[in-house]
Amino acid sequence: MTKVLLMALAISAAVAAPADADPFAGKDAPDTRIHELRTYHASEGKLDALLARFREHTVELFKKHGMTNVGYWVPVENPDNLLIYLMAYPDKEARDASWKAFMDDPDWKKAAAESEVDGKLVGKVDSVFMKPTDFSVGFGGFNAGELFEMRTYTVTPGHLPNLHARFRDHTRELFKKHGITNLAYFQFTPDQEGADNTLLYFISHKDAEAAAKSWAAFRADPIWIAAKKASEEAAGGSLTTVDGVKSVFLRATDFSPLK
Repeated sequence: MTKVLLMALAISAAVAAPADADPFAGKDAPDTRIHELRTYHASEGKLDALLARFREHTVELFKKHGMTNVGYWVPVENPDNLLIYLMAYPDKEARDASWKAFMDDPDWKKAAAESEVDGKLVGKVDSVFMKPTDFSVGFGGFNAGELFEMRTYTVTPGHLPNLHARFRDHTRELFKKHGITNLAYFQFTPDQEGADNTLLYFISHKDAEAAAKSWAAFRADPIWIAAKKASEEAAGGSLTTVDGVKSVFLRATDFSPLK
């Protein structure tokens, strides 16, 4: 009876999991894949049409050609009409092969042509390749409907290892203490501009009010103040440049595997 029950629970869990769920989300095994963060600057008045094209065509075509859709977001405050999304691939060669197949796909060409009858949907695309840090948690621990926050740190010369150590040894646990959910932490791949001085990571909050309270409590925490001071004394100064911390609050799109 117990064996039958366990089998039923396993089947139920498999059915409940989204078909396009990231297979590495929440796993203990290190994620060795390459990730690509892509930012689309939609043409004026075209963001809704761009989102519709992703919802109705692009996301499924990416899957068809072997790409892993990790997450799709729009900034809470979005004056620049941005769509930000994260993809994963086994390696750079697999990525290039998948994108070539996607771009050559007649279904994509048809969808692109039909969606752009009244003009291009995208004015500019930014792309950066990243690898998870050794202390990255991944996207398995968030609660549905939470507010995402993407943070980018520009590090003073030679101090990226120091910043990694501070996050590894102190910051992440203090985030958790103050109600911030740790998600994925990334370092740019060596061929990317900023590879030696950039940390980019995702965290999540219950809502904007909770985020403000969590950040205030974190910054006032004596343990954080001491850890920050000790790390900066060891490095001979600040680990981040002036105005080197950028934050964007994000909401997942309705077609994002992460919601």
